[in-house]
Amino acid sequence: MEDGKPVWAPHTTDGFQLGTIVDIGADTLTIEPLNRKGKTFLAPMSQVFPAEDDVNKHVEDNCSLMYLNEATLLNNVRVRYSKDHIYTYVANILIAVNPYYDIPKLYAPETIKSYRGKSLGTLPPHVYAIADKAFRDMKVLKMSQSIIVSGESGAGKTENTKFVLRYLTTSYGTGQDIDERIVEANPLLEAFGNAKTVRNNNSSRFGKFVEIHFNEKNAVVGGFVSHYLLEKSRICMQSNEERNYHIFYRLCAGASEDIKKRLHLDSPDSFRYLNRGCTRYFANKDSDKQIMQNRKSPEHLKVGALKDPLLDDQGDFNRMCVAMKKIGLDDTEKLNLFRVVAGVLHLGNIDFEETGCTSGGCTLKNQSGPTLEYCADLLGLDQDDLRVSLTTRVMLTTAGGAKGTVIKVPLKVEQANNARDALAKAVYSRLFDHVVKRVNQCFPFETSSNFIGVLDIAGFEYFEHNSFEQFCINYCNEKLQQFFNERILKEEQELYQKEGLGVNEVHYVDNQDCIDLVEAKLVGILDILDEENRLPQPSDQHFAVAVHSKHKDHFRLTVPRKSKLAIHRNVRDDEGFIIRHFAGAVCYETTRFVEKNNDALHMSLESLVCESKDKFVRELFENSNNTKDSKQKAGKLGFISVGNKFKTQLNLLLEKLCSTGSSFIRCVKPNLKMVSHQFEGAQILSQLQCSGMVSVLDLMQGGFPSRAPFHELYNMYKQYMPNKLTRLDPRLFCKALFKALGLNVNDYKFGLTRVFFRPGKFAEFDQIMKSDPDHLAELVKKVNQWLVCSRWKKVQWCSLSVIKLRNKMRYRALACIKIQKTVRMWLCKRKHKPRIDGMVKVHNLKKRMERFNEVVSGLTEGKQEMAKQIQELAVSIDSLLAKIKATVMTRKEIDTEYQGLVKRSEQLLSSMQKKKQEEEERERLKHIEEEMERERKRREEEEQRRNQEAEDRRMKAEMELKRKQEEEERKRGENEEKILQAELEIQLALEREQQVQRTAMLEQERRDRELAMRIAQSEAELITEDAQLDASLRRGPQVQATKAAAGVKKYDLSKWKYAELRDVINTSCDIELLAACREEFHRRLKVYHAWKSKNKKRNDDGSDQRAPKCVTDYAEQNPAPSIMAQQQEVAMNRQQRYFRIPFIRPADQYKDPQNKKKGWWYAHFDGPWIARQMELHPDKRPIVLVAGKDDMEMCELSLEETGLTRKRGAEILPRQFEEIWERYDGIQYLRNAIESKQARPTYATAMLQSLLK
Repeated sequence: MEDGKPVWAPHTTDGFQLGTIVDIGADTLTIEPLNRKGKTFLAPMSQVFPAEDDVNKHVEDNCSLMYLNEATLLNNVRVRYSKDHIYTYVANILIAVNPYYDIPKLYAPETIKSYRGKSLGTLPPHVYAIADKAFRDMKVLKMSQSIIVSGESGAGKTENTKFVLRYLTTSYGTGQDIDERIVEANPLLEAFGNAKTVRNNNSSRFGKFVEIHFNEKNAVVGGFVSHYLLEKSRICMQSNEERNYHIFYRLCAGASEDIKKRLHLDSPDSFRYLNRGCTRYFANKDSDKQIMQNRKSPEHLKVGALKDPLLDDQGDFNRMCVAMKKIGLDDTEKLNLFRVVAGVLHLGNIDFEETGCTSGGCTLKNQSGPTLEYCADLLGLDQDDLRVSLTTRVMLTTAGGAKGTVIKVPLKVEQANNARDALAKAVYSRLFDHVVKRVNQCFPFETSSNFIGVLDIAGFEYFEHNSFEQFCINYCNEKLQQFFNERILKEEQELYQKEGLGVNEVHYVDNQDCIDLVEAKLVGILDILDEENRLPQPSDQHFAVAVHSKHKDHFRLTVPRKSKLAIHRNVRDDEGFIIRHFAGAVCYETTRFVEKNNDALHMSLESLVCESKDKFVRELFENSNNTKDSKQKAGKLGFISVGNKFKTQLNLLLEKLCSTGSSFIRCVKPNLKMVSHQFEGAQILSQLQCSGMVSVLDLMQGGFPSRAPFHELYNMYKQYMPNKLTRLDPRLFCKALFKALGLNVNDYKFGLTRVFFRPGKFAEFDQIMKSDPDHLAELVKKVNQWLVCSRWKKVQWCSLSVIKLRNKMRYRALACIKIQKTVRMWLCKRKHKPRIDGMVKVHNLKKRMERFNEVVSGLTEGKQEMAKQIQELAVSIDSLLAKIKATVMTRKEIDTEYQGLVKRSEQLLSSMQKKKQEEEERERLKHIEEEMERERKRREEEEQRRNQEAEDRRMKAEMELKRKQEEEERKRGENEEKILQAELEIQLALEREQQVQRTAMLEQERRDRELAMRIAQSEAELITEDAQLDASLRRGPQVQATKAAAGVKKYDLSKWKYAELRDVINTSCDIELLAACREEFHRRLKVYHAWKSKNKKRNDDGSDQRAPKCVTDYAEQNPAPSIMAQQQEVAMNRQQRYFRIPFIRPADQYKDPQNKKKGWWYAHFDGPWIARQMELHPDKRPIVLVAGKDDMEMCELSLEETGLTRKRGAEILPRQFEEIWERYDGIQYLRNAIESKQARPTYATAMLQSLLK
C-alpha cells in the first residue's frame, strides 16, 4: 500500500482486475481499480494477490514468475493466448488453451522433428514436449507411462490426444503399417463415438484409454483401446442445438447412390432419431455444393451448413472409408457397419397406436409397414417376429412344468416406444463395441515391455438438466481428481517430508467423502440404484427418496430446493438430488435413472436379435451374451447394472494409472461461444481452480517437481567409470557430477536417497538422465576432470597455508613493538593523572555556570546582583585552571581549591532558588484561586448532570416496568386467546367433519343420479328429488366468522376512498371514528406494500424497505388481530413512544458483508401508529420522514405489530430522539410539511405549532 504497487483483485467477468490497495480492514482490503480512479470496492484478503512489475510479460513456465498465485497464472495464460501461445507449463503439467482455429505450423512435421529427444524446457511449451518426456521417462525408468488429458467439453482433449498419438508413432514408430493404423483409428472412433453438442462441435461422448505398446528396443509394436460409458441416450434423443453421432449424418451425406438405395437412406429430417435435433450437415463452401439437394434437410436448405474448420461430413465420410481400408476392414465389413447404422435409423421410424380392444396393447401404424420391412431386412430379422417382439413382452412363470409357461403380455404405446428405443441403443452400443474391437485387432502385438497410455475422457459436466450420464461422468472426474491430488499433492508432500527437504505443507480438499457417497457398498448411490432396479416395480421417485433418507445429513448431498439456480428449485425432493462435487454443486434429475442403469433387453427382443439371419448382427449379440453379467435365470428379472460395470472399469483404469508414471495435460476452454481470440477470464479461472492448478502453484513455491535416486544415476554411469571412480559413494558421485555440469546450487537439493530439482530446471535434469553412451562417457570424463581439479585445489590450499604461517610470524613481531609503546604511554599517563582529573572537574564546574545564567534570566527581581556574583565566580574558576596548567600541584591541593569553588557555587545557587520559589508561590496562589472557581462551576454542572441522569434512570425504569406490565398483560391475553382458540378449533373441526360428511353425501348422490340416468335412458323417466340444502352447507366456517366480525364493526369503511380516510384522520375529533380510519388507512397501506413486494423487479435491491427486516419479520410471524389497533388507540390515549434499533439495507449488505457500516432506525409512535421516522447511515444523507407527507416511505405497521415494545433496550427517552431529530434538521422539515399542509396532525405537529406561536 505504501509504494502503490498494483495487485490483482477479484472481478466478476475477467476473473481478476488490476488495482491498488487504499485501505486495510480486519479481513478485507479496499481496492481502487486502475481503470476506474476514485471508485473503490472491498475484496477479501484471501482473494487479493500481488501482481508482477510488468503485467504484459509472459513466461513459458508459470513457476518462473515472481509471484505464484492464481491471478498471475490467469494473466500469464491470457497474455500468451493473445499471442497465439496456447501452451503453458505449470512445473511439469501442461495447460492447453483451445484456440478454435488452425495455428500455422504448430503441428507440422518439422515441429515434430524439432521436439524429438529435446529436454523439457529447452523449447516452447507444447503437447509434443509432454509426449517426448513420457517416452524418455519410460525409456530411462523402465516403467510404463500415462498421459491424462482432462478438461471440459470443447476444451480440446480429443485433438490433443490425437497429437500425442501422432507424435509417438511418427517419432518412435518402426515406419511400418502399424504406426499409420494407430493414427487412422481415430477417425473411425470419432465417427461412431463423437457428436455435436451445445458446447463442442466434436464432443467425444465416450471415454477412451489408448495404449501404445513398445518393445525392448523402445519401438512401437502395437496398441490397444479401452472405452468407457458410451452415451446411449443420444441415439434416441437430442436437444434442438445438438446432433446424434457423426456416423448417421456422414452416411446420409457421403454414401454413394448405390449404398443409399440399398440402405433406403434419405435426408436427416426423415428419421425420428435425427429430426428432433439439429439436421444440418457440417460442410464448407465446396463440400456443401457437392452434397445433393435431396439429401439436405429443410433446415439445412434454409439456414445453411454448420461451419467448423475440423469437420466436414462428406469429406469425413470419405476419410473414414480410407481409414477403414488402412486398418484392414474390407468392403463387406464396411457395408455391414453401414447396414446396422441404417437399421438403427429405420428402427426409430416405427410408430405404434392403440389397438382399441378391451385387452389393451398396441399395434404398428399402417405407414410404418415399409419402415419395418427396411429395418428387418437390414438387421436380418423376420418382419413378423420383429413386429410381435416390439408390441409384446415374453414372461416365464415357474408353473407349468420344468420349463415353465410362456406368457405374451401386450405392451402399451409408451412401453412399445421404450422397447424400440432400448433395442436401438442395444444394437448401436454393441456395434460400437465391435468397432473398438476391430480397431484393436488392426494393431495386434504378442509381447511388449512397456506402454504409454493416453486417457481422453469427458470432463466435468453440468447443465440445466443433468441425468445419469452426467452423474457417471462426474463420478469418474471425482476419481481422476483424487488420483491427481494423490499423485501430485499428497505423494509429493509425503516424499518431501520423508527426504527431509523442509517444504511447507500445502492443504487441498480431499474428495474421498464424495467418492464414498457414490460407490460405497450398500449405502452408495450406485448400490441404492442397483437395489432399486432389482425391485419388481422400480421407480425413479422411490430411488430418489431412498438416496435422501440414507444420506440425510451428508455434507455432499442435499435436496434440489436448496440449489442456487431457480430452475432446480422447481424439482421435487423425489425427482432429484444435489451432489457437491469438487468443481461445484450439480443437481441431478433422477428421471430415467433406473431405466438407464439397466443394460438388459427384455427376453423377446434379445432372443430375436440373437437368432438373426444376419451373421454380423448375430455375432454382435453373441459376443456380449457370453459375459458373466448377462447370465439370467428363467423367471427372474433381467438386469445388468451400467453403473457398477462402469465402476469396475473405472477402478481397473485407476489401478493401471497408479502403476504407471504420469503426465498431465489440462485442457482449457477459453469461451462458451467457441470462437477464436476471445478470453473469458472468470470461467477460465474456474476451470484452472477445478483442475487443481492453484494447489500445484502453492506446492511449487517451495517444491521440487523433478528428482532422481542417487543409485540410479550411479548405476547409469558405473560401467563407464574408471576403477578409481567406482569406489566413490553414489551421493558423492552425484555431487561431483553436478559440480562437473556447473549447476547452480540453488536449483537442486539433496535428500536422503535422491536429488531434487527446482521448477523450470528440467533441461539440466534431462541432460543428466539421457542414456546415450557417448553422452555418458563424456559426463564421466567431466567428473574425472572435476576430481583432478579438486585435488589440485587442495595442493594450492596447502601452499597458501604455509604462506599464511609466515605472514603470521611477521605479524607477531610487529605486535611486540606495539606492546612496548603502549606500556610507556601508560607510565606517563599515571604520572600526570591528578592534574588531568583536576582540569576535568574544574571544566565541568565551569559548564554548570552557564546554567546559572539561564536561571538568572528567568528572575524578575535582583537580576543584576545575581549576575555580578556569577561573574566573580567565573573569574575564580579561570584563575584555578591557569594555576593547574602552570604549576605542578598535588591532588590534595587541587581538591581543596576545587571544593572552595563548589561551595561558593552552591551558596549562589541556593540564593537564586529562594528567589525563584518566592515568585512561584505568588503565581501558585493565583492559579489556586482560578482552579477553585472552575471547580465550583464544575460541581454545579456535575450536580445538574446527576440530576438529569437520575431523572433518565427513573424514566427508563418506568419504561421497563411499563414494558413488563404490558408483557404480562399480553401473556394473559394470549393465554385467554389460546383457550378461546382451542375451543374454536374444536368447533371448527366438528364443522369440518360435518362438511366432509355432507360432501361425501352429495358426491354419492351425484353418482347415484348418473347411474340412474344411464338406466332410465331419458330425463323424463328420471325421478328427481331436489333436496333443499341447509345454508351452512354453502357457507364455510371462515365465511361465517368474517360476517360475525363485520357485524361487530361500528363503521363500514370498505367503500371509503383513500383521500377520504386521510381527510378524516386530519380533521375528525371523534376518537372512535379516528381510530377506525387510522386502522383502515394503514391496512390499505400494508396491502399496497405487500403487492409491491410481490411484484418487485427481479434485480430489486430492497432500496424501498421502510423498516428494518427484524421488524417486518416479526410482523409476518406474529400477525395482530385487526380489532386490536382500535382498542389500543382508545386505551393508550395517544401515548408517545420512541425507539431506536440497528438498520442496514439489503442493497448495502453485499457492499459491506461485515456490517461495519450499519445504520440506525429511529421511530416516534403517536399512539399505535408512527408519526416520525429517521434513518441514519454512514456515508449517506440522513432520511427524515413525517406522517402524512411520507406515508408511502414510512413503516405501515402498528406498534403492536412491530414488536418493538418487546425488544430490550429498543425504547429510548424523548430527549434522545429530539436531540437527533433537531441535529439532522428534522424540525425544519416538519415545519415545511406543516406550512404546505402535508403533515398529519400528531403530537409532534401540535408541539411545534405551539412552540412557533
